[in-house]
Amino acid sequence: MPPRRTLLHYTRYTHLYLGVFISPALLFFAFTGALQTFSLHETTRGSSYKPPAWIATLAQIHKKQNMTVPVRKLQPVPVPTAKLPAGKPEPPAIASKPHNAMPLKLFFLVVSVGLFTSTVSGIYMSYRYVRNKPLVTSLLIAGTILPIVLAFL
Repeated sequence: MPPRRTLLHYTRYTHLYLGVFISPALLFFAFTGALQTFSLHETTRGSSYKPPAWIATLAQIHKKQNMTVPVRKLQPVPVPTAKLPAGKPEPPAIASKPHNAMPLKLFFLVVSVGLFTSTVSGIYMSYRYVRNKPLVTSLLIAGTILPIVLAFL
């Protein structure tokens, strides 16, 4: 094999095998990132929504690499400030237009779905077009089991 072709060959197989090994983690991060984009992993002040324990646990692994979901402390209620004496007008409140984050959230949801779909199709192609299916399967299993084992250490 000429040197240039050898480099391309090794680069292609390195990409393939590393991709298969890390694909379970990519699927995990794409899925949990999509959940976190819409804050499905936490409650918000004034809301009755309580996230399912599995979503909160997966989000904790995604963000902090552990499974212990911290108990949220209640925020103290702000004490109203003293009124200004009569005769001094209150300073005018600056009206600011609230930022609408929904378009960006939807974009990141599309990114998460795209990453998930691309990763699944990459796994499919690795089985379809590679002769060494036992190696691909071994790397896929190792990439799934290793992070689970490390999470419990």
